[in-house]
Amino acid sequence: MTTQATPRQPRQDRSRATRQRLLEAAIDCLASVGWARTTVAVVAERAGVSRGAAQHHFRTREELVTAAVDYGTEVRMSRMREHLDTAADERPATLDVVLLLGEMYTSPLFRAALQLWVAASSDEQLRAQVLPLEARVGREAHRLTVEALGADESAPGVREAVQATLDLVRGLGLADLLTDDSARRTRLLHQWAITLDSLLSARPPDASTT
Repeated sequence: MTTQATPRQPRQDRSRATRQRLLEAAIDCLASVGWARTTVAVVAERAGVSRGAAQHHFRTREELVTAAVDYGTEVRMSRMREHLDTAADERPATLDVVLLLGEMYTSPLFRAALQLWVAASSDEQLRAQVLPLEARVGREAHRLTVEALGADESAPGVREAVQATLDLVRGLGLADLLTDDSARRTRLLHQWAITLDSLLSARPPDASTT
């Protein structure tokens, strides 16, 4: 009786899988235990890899967590894109878009990003890495929200209304850090969706009548 050897996973695939486990473990650590306790050793242990393997991919904690938040943000944006793709034939209701944003900004991914922001506020080197990342995230979130809402930013006040929506859900995400704020958040988002809908559907004044 002969046994066949199980084919080994290609080295490149193993490396990619290890990197992804580290990124996901870093997000989990940041969201659950905070910046101070998210070390390369702790993340490596949670990911089930050696510290040496972790440092092969990320030399410092700053590199690791910045890459993790970047990865996590792309996951959040991808989920939003997927939601839009499923509703490609019909624009989702304003309330659906606002509630989706509310979910994104109360997720473990957002909690992890918050930990990084707080640390970056008092660390110049970390801030230099985080600022370009957050600028890109902000632009992409704004673009996707405009697309989801079918908003015409050439109309007066619409761009500001979209940005106010993002600022609102971000602030509500902060309020959810210490206690479960879901009931109040839901009420506020329902009311804001009504306000936003009226802003988006308002017709600009006809220049010929002014």
